[in-house]
Amino acid sequence: MNITLEKAEKAIQAAKKKAAEMDVKMNIAIVDSGANLVAFAKMDGAWLGSIDIAMKKAKTARYFDMPTGEIGKLSQPGKSLYNLEHSNGGLISFPGGIPIENEDGHIVGAIGVSGSTVEDDHAVAEAGMKAL
Repeated sequence: MNITLEKAEKAIQAAKKKAAEMDVKMNIAIVDSGANLVAFAKMDGAWLGSIDIAMKKAKTARYFDMPTGEIGKLSQPGKSLYNLEHSNGGLISFPGGIPIENEDGHIVGAIGVSGSTVEDDHAVAEAGMKAL
């Protein structure tokens, strides 16, 4: 069960629309259930450094099937996932990555967004995820 390219593009369009409404420039990545990149968009003027972050947010959300902001809470000093961001070739443990479920509740991929504050990143990612 994987997200299709058609659905990934739909999520990206919704995320781009939300970013435009918020007047922010984002990098948006969609991965499938195996954490493989399916679709990507770099809005004109979005930070180059956020390309890798967006992809890693999507992968992180899929690897652990939870929003990256939640992973961040669990990876603080003294918490159960402390130093997790150093695994898997580098993970991102702050908001902006969200798993994507199908109609049956199975995770079929994830969206990762980067280019503004983590609050803005999360809002744009959520808009993309909810479009499906």
